[in-house]
Amino acid sequence: MEWYTYLILFFAGLGVLMMIGLPVAIAFLVVNMTGVYFLWGGFSGFNQLVLSLDSSISTFVLVPVPMFILMGAMMFHSGIASRMIEVIDQWLGFIAGRLAVLAIGAGALLGTLTGVAMGSVAMLGSTLTPEMERRGYAKSMSIGPILASGGLAILIPPSTLAIVLSSLGGFSVAKILIGIIVPGVLLALMTVTYIVIRATLQPHLAPPYAVVRVPLRQRLRDALVYLLPPVSVIVMVIGFIFFGTATPTEAAGIGTFLTFVLAAAYGKLNVGVLRRGIGSATELSVMILVILTGSAAFSQLLSFSGATSAITELAIDLPVHPMVVMILMQLVVMFLGLFIEQTSIVLVTIPIFMPIVKALGWDPVWFGIIMMVNLEMATITPPFGLSLFVMKGIAPKGTTMGDIYKAAVPFILINVLLMGLMMAVPDVVLWLPSFMP
Repeated sequence: MEWYTYLILFFAGLGVLMMIGLPVAIAFLVVNMTGVYFLWGGFSGFNQLVLSLDSSISTFVLVPVPMFILMGAMMFHSGIASRMIEVIDQWLGFIAGRLAVLAIGAGALLGTLTGVAMGSVAMLGSTLTPEMERRGYAKSMSIGPILASGGLAILIPPSTLAIVLSSLGGFSVAKILIGIIVPGVLLALMTVTYIVIRATLQPHLAPPYAVVRVPLRQRLRDALVYLLPPVSVIVMVIGFIFFGTATPTEAAGIGTFLTFVLAAAYGKLNVGVLRRGIGSATELSVMILVILTGSAAFSQLLSFSGATSAITELAIDLPVHPMVVMILMQLVVMFLGLFIEQTSIVLVTIPIFMPIVKALGWDPVWFGIIMMVNLEMATITPPFGLSLFVMKGIAPKGTTMGDIYKAAVPFILINVLLMGLMMAVPDVVLWLPSFMP
């Protein structure tokens, strides 16, 4: 069979299996086993499959993943994260669109802890959206910022998705973790600026309300006690990676240890917190590692069938500017993002995209971070962005999918603007990593 026949069969099989409700990991496994049987000589090919699965996760590059997940889980389940959000709320004062701005700040904070867009949307949507509704916020100003805040989860280090992407793409974990800082901060600032300007020009969308003024002394005390220590842990982890003082694995270990110390210092480290934190971290870590094993074998099947090399040659030979190829690749990512979650998209596309990236001479860190912004945007893109349906499940009664779609549009455009800036000016991504040793 021709390479494109294999490609169609691989992706059709994956699509059908996921549509009938099979978990992504199981879908990959079924397709891989079928492909191995027909391409690698029947049952004897399963020996090679086992070796491939073992080698795909037996790498130090992936060691930070469970530790960063555990670090975030412990901050969340010990109540450290919620206390940090309360302190941020104290400092916002009477800013226009106050609760919407708080959603963005909380989303950036939760991004350092969860790294999962839909989880962040669910958490903030269930807590802040009812309050916004009670304060008379329009649906566009109560729902939109929650959706936007969820996207920040994968663009704020330490990002689990960044580690997975760099592991599969074969480039520096440290550089992509540092490289997402500027785009993540830019996206947060652009979103907050839009909210404040729109709430100022159209105050009926986010009516101002009386805020209980917290004395300066108490705000300073709470910031010193509840905000500075956990933020210092996060900054320390990023700083160790940036200056080369520690590898990402060592930095993750230090950050996790200090998180346990913080939880104990706040008197929140008990058996219940440990059980919930370790349990949730284990579930998420195992899920990611199982999916990774399937992706590695899938990548080898694509290569063996000739699909990878053929697609690379096709992309290089297209009579268009390389940036058109970049845009086409991002459109593929955006389309896939309508149906499946980010980690799965990375696992499906990176084996095909990375040979093209290398052949065209692009910096893989630059490409990877543009792709991450796109992945973040895809989750809130109508009609099937997954975060939209999460929002529908927790939105106040009477909220239609049309309301959610309209609320998402301005924030999608902000993401498109950021992606365009990153494509036109690669230094937006590469400037900070260029200072790394």
